Amino acid sequence: MTANSTSAKDGKKRLLPAFLRRGKAAPFLTVVLAGQLTYSAFEAFKGSLMIPLTNVLGISIGQFGILMGWLGIAMFLYVPGGWVNNRFTIRQLLIAWSAWRCATGLVLFLIPGLSFNVMVAIAISWAVWDAIGWPAVVNGVAFISKDEDKEGRGLAMGLLESIRRAVEFCMNIVVIGLLAVFADQATTVMRIMAIAYTLILIPLILAILRYVPKNAVAQAKDESDSQNKAALRGLLQVLARPRVWAAGVAALCVYWAYVNLIYSSAPYLALVFGATDAQAGAFGIFNTGLVGIFAGLVAGLLADYLFKSSTRMMAVALSISALGSVLIFMLPQNNMWIAMGLLMIMAFGVFMGKAVLLAPIAELNLPDEINGSAMAVGSFLAYASILWGNPVTAGLVDAATEAGDPSKGYSQVFMITVAVSVVGALAAWALDYTNVRIARKAKAA
Repeated sequence: MTANSTSAKDGKKRLLPAFLRRGKAAPFLTVVLAGQLTYSAFEAFKGSLMIPLTNVLGISIGQFGILMGWLGIAMFLYVPGGWVNNRFTIRQLLIAWSAWRCATGLVLFLIPGLSFNVMVAIAISWAVWDAIGWPAVVNGVAFISKDEDKEGRGLAMGLLESIRRAVEFCMNIVVIGLLAVFADQATTVMRIMAIAYTLILIPLILAILRYVPKNAVAQAKDESDSQNKAALRGLLQVLARPRVWAAGVAALCVYWAYVNLIYSSAPYLALVFGATDAQAGAFGIFNTGLVGIFAGLVAGLLADYLFKSSTRMMAVALSISALGSVLIFMLPQNNMWIAMGLLMIMAFGVFMGKAVLLAPIAELNLPDEINGSAMAVGSFLAYASILWGNPVTAGLVDAATEAGDPSKGYSQVFMITVAVSVVGALAAWALDYTNVRIARKAKAA
């Protein structure tokens, strides 16, 4: 092989992000799929397939809400989950998480007449593992996508969101198609597909064993120390870093804006503009589904190749979200088409930010042995808005609708979204400024 051909191959390799190079694409896709397939037989059904799922389980929609509420306690467990992520490797955690999901999922769908208390116990165990497994997924994406200059992490995080949404969309479309063909046997079809999607976790585990590399974990400093203490020490180091908290606040604002967007798409058109169920539903699927798929890819590309920073990309995305929200707030409620266009602008900003939700933490270039706990703390902060975002938004809309003026409730929701987006953008811009200063000092030294 000539020197020129070797140089050309090396140049082509450098043009590709680390996670797309030979030997890393398969590990990257495996980690991303682990972050979606574990949810595909239950949480991914909560939208369009909630009723068939509750029929299979023999529970009411109210009981399904109770199960989802128990799953939500994962948010409180992210910080202790950070200790676990310091203590064990990404591969070990993803295998254990997937195996537990598979075993308990089969119990849920194979045993008829299962007690609701048992379902609650399973949901609680899923919440515990979600608080460990999801940070392992994000940490795995950051670990696989890193290289000497860290280029590619924004695109990797963006693709994590886009691929997950695309996989969920396609898998749910398959179920919906089968339910349409075999409408008379809907419950049987739903049960079979839920079991099939649970069993997919078995080949996923084999893929994790084969492709996902081992990462560094916390190590004891001396004989009097232990790995458990080292993992705890790493978690405390993360909690003491202001930049981790700044990244977490920005992520919290993105997710809060996302919660408001979900309530402000299809329901907004129906309640304020009187759109039909078909019109509102079609727009809702587009604005919260397909837009998210494309926004993730766009956000990743812009973060790496235009803005050169996921933190800067998040700041821009939150600024776009604020702009879209304030324009909708100022819009007179007499033109549904303009409203739809502005909602799409708001959605694109929200999903661009959501695509790189935890990428700013990856940009802090923390040591591998504590990066897992940083992702866990970031996850805790990012998803904290679930506690108040849903009830506040739904409460404002319900109260205004009962009073006969739903537009008033949505005006309040949009103003909250503006305020949240501005705060998040300021946190992201401040973090980006700090990162640049630290990088300059390090380079000068």
